Amino acid sequence: MTTTTTTITAVPTVDQAVSRMAELRAALPAADGVAVFNAMYLTVTRLVRDRLGDGWFEDPAAMAVLDGVFAARYLAAVDAAAAGVRPAACWRPLFELRGHPGIHPLQFALAGMNAHIEHDLPLAVLDTCRLLGREPAQLSADYERINTLLAQVETQVREGLLPPSAELPAAGPLLHVVGVWSIDRARDAAWASVLGLWELREAPAVLRAVSSALSGSVGMVGRALLTPLDRGRTTDPGCPASPN
Repeated sequence: MTTTTTTITAVPTVDQAVSRMAELRAALPAADGVAVFNAMYLTVTRLVRDRLGDGWFEDPAAMAVLDGVFAARYLAAVDAAAAGVRPAACWRPLFELRGHPGIHPLQFALAGMNAHIEHDLPLAVLDTCRLLGREPAQLSADYERINTLLAQVETQVREGLLPPSAELPAAGPLLHVVGVWSIDRARDAAWASVLGLWELREAPAVLRAVSSALSGSVGMVGRALLTPLDRGRTTDPGCPASPN
């Protein structure tokens, strides 16, 4: 299997991104770890689409471009994996472990969010700035609005996928693993990456090196989030069976 870096050459519209994710949801087994993240991301993208026309964003046209560029990075990882090419390092843990029977669905959802927010989002903001001739500061207010939607859905996912508290020991391994990651810290880190990478825009070789290092470090966190909790379990309804 070869390895690829993500280069975005075509930006989908928000409607096209929604349609593609809906197709993936229909095609992928529900137990597939990528399917778990895809369902969550489809919800977010539909929320953004609905908000684009109701005056919620200061600059809906720019946010439509950002949403398309952002989605394109995830879809590129999907296409790479389908073609037998290793996706970017930040995405590899999710795609490599997507069928592991000892990983809880919430771990898959958070690992996908980790890759997409901490790596893909900063690069999507930079791509949007280049496409539109903007600076990050001009997108910051609407960036925060998108963060609000991400946080809303992340809370719903945690509540929907975590077992009832009566069945989940406070010191249990699932809580320990998912406690590694926080959406608030991820969003703050993503914006810090935007500002840092923006300063490197006139040094493309350095920018590529730093972006590659970011992808690798985000991938390491993703692999920690996907620590199997029970390697032998295959029938527990709280843990998806392997589609393979």
